[in-house]
Amino acid sequence: MKIVFLGTPSFAVPSLNALIASRHEVLAVVCQPDKKVGREQKVVFSPVKELALKKGIKVLQYEKIRRDGVEELRSLGADLMVSCAYGQILSQEIIDIAPHGIINVHGSLLPKYRGAAPIQQAVIDGETETGITIMQTDVGIDSGDILSVVKTPIYEKETAGELFDRLSLLGADLLLETIDKIENGTIKPVKQDENKATHVSMIKKQDGLIDWNNTATQIFNKVRGMNPWPVAFTYINGKLLKFFDCEVFGCNFEDNAVCGEIVKCDYNFGIIVKCGKGYLKLNRLQEEGGKQLSANDFVSGRKLSVGSILQ
Repeated sequence: MKIVFLGTPSFAVPSLNALIASRHEVLAVVCQPDKKVGREQKVVFSPVKELALKKGIKVLQYEKIRRDGVEELRSLGADLMVSCAYGQILSQEIIDIAPHGIINVHGSLLPKYRGAAPIQQAVIDGETETGITIMQTDVGIDSGDILSVVKTPIYEKETAGELFDRLSLLGADLLLETIDKIENGTIKPVKQDENKATHVSMIKKQDGLIDWNNTATQIFNKVRGMNPWPVAFTYINGKLLKFFDCEVFGCNFEDNAVCGEIVKCDYNFGIIVKCGKGYLKLNRLQEEGGKQLSANDFVSGRKLSVGSILQ
């Protein structure tokens, strides 16, 4: 098949790589416009654009694909378009360009976790299973017919970043299988059950703030779900403190501590914090302006003590 690929971040790279290595022809790659980052406002290409340029594939970028992309995309003569974390809403006019429409690689078991952050939200919610759904794109938000699904467990200590990497590879394999079925006419679309649909919004930096009134398990899941971005955080003495790794601590203390209070803090034992229910052991953290440290190293070099309050 002749395919146009729409994608932008690293999650989409394995899918594009799989298409390039397959018997199909990638006519062009569409990704979001380049971003300027840092104080010097240096232009940075997205991972998908980097790969496309390396492979000599035409790259198209539109501020608004619905406004600017219709005629150019139609002129390519694609049989199918594939989207994977592209980042823009597609109009019916765009969807109708290719005879086989657009199929999308989505990081959840639809209809659960439609929207912008399905992988992170599944970890934050403490889900034990997720997967990849490939769907036929329509004008709704991840609401098209399901074409194929692969499931995978979410491991107990797995971070969103680790799950992100695993799902991106599963998505690439499932994509090729799905295209083969579309091509030979054996695909069987399944309507999504709207009664089971859930929606998740894009994760924002401020969403990483820890509420110590939550249970230790809820906070543990949030720390995993916010890793590697935006990273879960709290404040101590007005200074930002980030958490990269923690665990639910099974023992109880006879204390009258408030939520967020450090109840144990020493080099051998580490840092234990009181939660709304249970206790959390902090394993890896970073002080504002500092570098990531193990809890033991953090304790030995800083003035944390029993009774300190994280807010």
